Amino acid sequence: MAFRSKTIRLAIFISTFIIAAIIIFQLVWLRDVYYHEQKEFDKAIAKAVRGFYEDINEPLTISHNLNELISSPNDQTFLVRLNRSQINVDSTRFYLQSEFENEDIFTDCYAGFYNANSGSYDFVVYLPSATSAKNSKVTMPASGSAYNHLTLYFPHRNKYILSKLNFWIIASIILLIVLILLGSSIYYLYRQKFLNEIQRDFVNNFTHEFKTPVSVINLAAEVLTNPSISERPEKLSRYASIVQYQGNYLQEQIERLLRHAYSESNLLHLQKRKLNVHEVIDEAIDNLQSLIVSKNVQLERRFKALDPFIKADKGYLLIVITNLIENALKYSEYPKITISTWSNGAGIVLSVKDNGKGIDRKYLNKIFKKFYRIPNGEEVSARGFGLGLAFVKRIVQAHHGKISVKSKVGVGSEFSISLPAE
Repeated sequence: MAFRSKTIRLAIFISTFIIAAIIIFQLVWLRDVYYHEQKEFDKAIAKAVRGFYEDINEPLTISHNLNELISSPNDQTFLVRLNRSQINVDSTRFYLQSEFENEDIFTDCYAGFYNANSGSYDFVVYLPSATSAKNSKVTMPASGSAYNHLTLYFPHRNKYILSKLNFWIIASIILLIVLILLGSSIYYLYRQKFLNEIQRDFVNNFTHEFKTPVSVINLAAEVLTNPSISERPEKLSRYASIVQYQGNYLQEQIERLLRHAYSESNLLHLQKRKLNVHEVIDEAIDNLQSLIVSKNVQLERRFKALDPFIKADKGYLLIVITNLIENALKYSEYPKITISTWSNGAGIVLSVKDNGKGIDRKYLNKIFKKFYRIPNGEEVSARGFGLGLAFVKRIVQAHHGKISVKSKVGVGSEFSISLPAE
């Protein structure tokens, strides 16, 4: 089908890759911007501290490098070394507030003077920002330093830095939403194309399946309406048989469609009873006997199940076995079919093996999807709507069983069904 073209799949893969790359790039970029703002905040604190030193006439003879005068045990705390044993609390509040405003630092700060001699804070002052809530009690970080210093504690530092990224965060979220919508649109378009192709194939199959028998019936009807046909009873019987055969075929296809439509809109209502799987297999073979004889099929039974009795719905199980045997007949030019059973401890395993054309590995996971048929050119002689195996799988799962397939092109296929005893 067209939707499986490599071009479409490549375009979808490239689009998905680009969208994922953009999202990853955006997240990495936001992270880098956040780290940059953290560094800018630290630089602003260092500038504010230098201005504070100048305001209180603190000599810088301790160190000419300002970085050696400021230490940061964690992201929220800065320890500013002071070469004095005391400092005025009001001056501290005023000068720090002024320097923070000059450096555009607008977040809450708690400033405390730590006296190394007493091993405690002489005072702690609260420096609110313009948008701060009311002052709340806070415990200043413990300090084990052996020198006097001013502790600057910013409890909302990370939140403040994030607030400076609001525009970029909102823009990134919008971009992310747009990319998700774009990706969803691509997926929707692909899925819609997939469904359209399935629908088109189904209509084509439907037309093919019904057009041929209807044409045959019409031709036979023309012959049967000829008055001279009554004078040739053998010909009359042959054409009547053709009409009957094609009519039965049409009825069977219609029943399959109706049965599948019913199963899609309703749960399968299983009427389980104890039955012999070997007997159900024999009944399915008897139902297909005319086809088996006409195709000169070599059919072998290998019933090795020690206990062939399970609880199942006979009607549905018969559909499953019949469908698998029909497929083996359909896809084999000179059919050689082996039907095997064996016990697996929990129940029974049923296998239908043929010597047909086989199925390419890339299609094995798709053949159980409804309406799916292997692309034309690989199974040209196949007839049907692509509903059989999908319905078979549903019946098996309704019995709490499993179905699997092994196949090799040019060698054949083997379908195995595992069913529990109860």
